[in-house]
Parts: sequence; structure tokens; C-alpha cells
Amino acid sequence: MGEQGPDGGRKSAKATKKAAPAERVTAEKDAVKKAAKKTPAKKTAAPAKKATAKKATAKKATPAKKSTSARKTAPVAKRAVAKKPAVAPKKATAAVEDVAPAKTVAAKPPRGESRTALVRRARRINRELAEVYPYAHPELDFENPFQLVVATVLSAQTTDLRVNQTTPALFAKYPTPEDLAAANPEEVEEILRPTGFFRAKTKSVIGLSKALAEDFGGEVPGRLEDLVKLPGVGRKTAFVVLGNAFGRPGITVDTHFQRLVRRWEWTAETDPDKIEAAVGALFPKSDWTDLSHHVIWHGRRICHARKPACGACPIAPLCPAYGEGETDPEKARKLLKYEKGGFPGQRLNPPRAYLDAGGKPAPPLGSA
Repeated sequence: MGEQGPDGGRKSAKATKKAAPAERVTAEKDAVKKAAKKTPAKKTAAPAKKATAKKATAKKATPAKKSTSARKTAPVAKRAVAKKPAVAPKKATAAVEDVAPAKTVAAKPPRGESRTALVRRARRINRELAEVYPYAHPELDFENPFQLVVATVLSAQTTDLRVNQTTPALFAKYPTPEDLAAANPEEVEEILRPTGFFRAKTKSVIGLSKALAEDFGGEVPGRLEDLVKLPGVGRKTAFVVLGNAFGRPGITVDTHFQRLVRRWEWTAETDPDKIEAAVGALFPKSDWTDLSHHVIWHGRRICHARKPACGACPIAPLCPAYGEGETDPEKARKLLKYEKGGFPGQRLNPPRAYLDAGGKPAPPLGSA
């Protein structure tokens, strides 16, 4: 039978059937909502698992990428090491240029080198040069202190060879300070013409000869304070005379000496007096004269100003400026001068030790 409706009538069986599905739909929706509340945890857990899996995959994949990049970069690293020796000297040179001039003699050595390390390296360089030039000596011909002081004054702005080729005629005509003091300047100028700046040099040698004759009894003084009072005589000339005529230690700071001690980073000073003080502090006083000879000889023969023969240099491993010049050994050997290159030295009358070591005397003026 049909149910009674609100208006008192009865619902038909067909209406009852239609209401049933609606209740089922509502029940199903409630079931879906309940299921949805439970499902997010499962769904959330699933992405987490996936994310974990991706991370795990990423971790596994990362070593493979690193090893691949390592394999690719390894040859580059080897090539960089191979090129390093050629680049290092340039860096060393840049460091020298960047160093500010030292304010005191005991300035901090360049490149962060400790004072002790600098002293050891400097002294080792001197020992190495002593083995290369055991016969090092002043490259001016002289027989007495007067001839040495005159020859040293004449060596300004010219080579020792040119002076040695010129002084025989000068000393033959004016053998003593008194003779040169009374000389005719025009005659002296003619003799000294080959040395360059002959008028100024004539004035200097006649002036110092007069000073020797009048103030020192015709004898060259053996004290620094007296020598520097002579016309044309500075500290460099005075130390040459003191060290080689009187056996008193002194450092000769000429252009070669200045160039090399800065290349070797013994000092960053540019003033000759400050260079003398800075370098002198690195060595015992007894080494000063021979040190000067070693450095000057090396500067004239191998470590040239414009193109050093780095590839033929015996102290290359100790030199921060290695690479500034020719590094190829064969090409470097062609740059060697004087006896190292098979050519005569600068003295017409060199010491016996030099000749015994294979050195050749220089030819006289005007010879072929």
C-alpha cells in the first residue's frame, strides 16, 4: 500500500521508488566525504615517498656528475701545472713592482720572505757566483792607487775596456799626480777623447791630481772621508779604490749592481746609498769587496739589462725574476759576453788567475 502524504493523501508507489534513490545518493556522498578524509594521508604519503625517491635518485646521480666533471677537468689541471714555470717569473716581477720603496734599510723583504730567508738566499747566491767567477777582479788596469782612482773616474759613461785601451798613453806621459796636475788640458783631452765626455773628464782628473799633490803629498788617501773630497770622486769610486788598492771592504754600487740586487729582490731601494746600506746589512763586512765583483761580473756577462740570458744562468733556481730574459738554453748561450761567450775580457793586463782559467786579455786600442 502507498504511504500517506502531508496533505492526507497517499504517495504512489512510483513516488516512493523515486525517493529511495535520492537517499542512496545522499548516503553515497556521505561515504565519499568520509573516504576523502581518510584518503589525504595516503595521498600525501605517496608524494612524500615519490619525493624521497627523487632525492635518493638525485643523491645517486650527483657522484656520477662529480666524477664526470672531475674527469673533464683533470687534464686541464695537468696542463695548468705544465705552464706554471713560465708564468711564475711574471708574477714575481709584478710583486717587485708593487712593493713600495722601503723607508728604512731593514725593510720587510718582498714576497713575504722572512728576513732570515732573505739573508740565506742572498748569501747562497754569492757563494754560487764565487764558484762561477773564482777569478773575479776589478776590470780596470792599474799598477798603483793613483792609476786606479784616475781610471775609475774615466770609466763613467763608458766601458772598462775603452778606459783600459786609453790609460796606457795617459800614464806613460803623466805617471804621477804632480805630472798630471801640471799637464796641458788640451793635450789630456786629446788622449781621453775615446772615452767620451773627455772635456769634463779632463777637468776631473787634473783637478784630483792637483788635490792629491797639494793636500795629500802626492799620495792617494786610504780613508773614505778624504777620497770623496777629490774632484770627480764619489762613494762608488771611493769604495773601488779602498777595496782594490787598500784591501778595505766596500760595496761598489754601479748600474749592474743596482739592477741585479733589485731583480733578486735583495732590496727595493733605488738610491745608491740606500742600496749600499741595505745590501751591506745582508753580508759580513769581509765579503763586501768580492761580493761587488761577483755581482758586477754576472751583470756584464749573463744578467744583461735588456735581455738576460736566463737559460744559461747558474743561479736561475734562486732568482725571482727568472723568465724576464731568454730561457731557451741554446739561445741564451748566444747572449753570453766576454769569457763566458768565448770573447776576450776587458783588461789588457788581467791577473794570472784569470788567464789560467781560460780568460783572454783584451786587445789594445786601434787593433783589429
